[in-house]
Amino acid sequence: MPARKSASAKKTVPARKSASAKKTVPARKSASAKKTVPVKKQAPAKKPVVAPKKAAAAVEGVAPAKTVAAQPPRGESRTALVRRARRIDRELAEVYPYAHPELDFENPFQLVVATVLSAQTTDLRVNQTTPALFAKYPTPEDLAAANPEEVEEILRPTGFFRAKTKSVIGLSKVLAEDFGGEVPGRLEDLVKLPGVGRKTAFVVLGNAFGRPGITVDTHFQRLVRRWRWTEATDPDKIEAAVGALFPKSDWTDLSHHVIWHGRRICHARKPACGACPVAPLCPAYGEGETDPEKAEKLLKYEKGGFPGQRLNPPRSYLEAGGKPAPPLGAG
Repeated sequence: MPARKSASAKKTVPARKSASAKKTVPARKSASAKKTVPVKKQAPAKKPVVAPKKAAAAVEGVAPAKTVAAQPPRGESRTALVRRARRIDRELAEVYPYAHPELDFENPFQLVVATVLSAQTTDLRVNQTTPALFAKYPTPEDLAAANPEEVEEILRPTGFFRAKTKSVIGLSKVLAEDFGGEVPGRLEDLVKLPGVGRKTAFVVLGNAFGRPGITVDTHFQRLVRRWRWTEATDPDKIEAAVGALFPKSDWTDLSHHVIWHGRRICHARKPACGACPVAPLCPAYGEGETDPEKAEKLLKYEKGGFPGQRLNPPRSYLEAGGKPAPPLGAG
């Protein structure tokens, strides 16, 4: 009898305990640990940024880097920043292969005047206004000798028409008296003209003379800061920082790509993040509408044949389906 009891005790009690210990306790704990812990840790990292694995890895744990201006944005290495910036430009070049300056002009004089007039208004409004101006004053000599009141009346639709009249008449006089009626092709000469700063000068150099330049307008400033290409706020510093990321030969087209994207998709108040072609590369993804259907409703200019701001856009734009803008008073 004692032998049977001890045998049963050895066979049954330990076996049940060990089996239950091995099968239930560890298995349940390990399974729950594998299923829940990693998901909780990874979920927050996926929400703010939609990016490839390599980009996501570079973004993790970089919040303190935002306050250190001397370090690469969001903790990126210099090499990673250059690669990301150039990839964004390549993506935008595919989206906007027809990107061009959206001011109508036939010669450097018309372009410099139109660019001065574009301050605090749209290129469309300038394009609707300049035909009458250039029809009456086709040369710098003509505009230099114009009656200011008559010029003001023509320029009234562009806003700040008195100050703009003073600038365009003033720059015309300098061109007529100091440059033989020709627009100079050097930066140092252009910035001497009344109303002409570096931004205007680079627009003229890049689009009238084919000399590379970066146009740092409000759209350009907003987007390069969202993309963390630079944290600078001064236009000259932005120009220098961005220029260092790209070959000089890319500067003019880069300006067009960024400005077009800023006007059409990456808006100041409601960027259409869900319709953005460079969303996987953008550290600011999520600042705007991320739902694709809702984002599409925020698009400007590119919908329904993407009408532009030029009355006489380039052939490449028209062949891509673009439509010319209406003349003044037509819509």
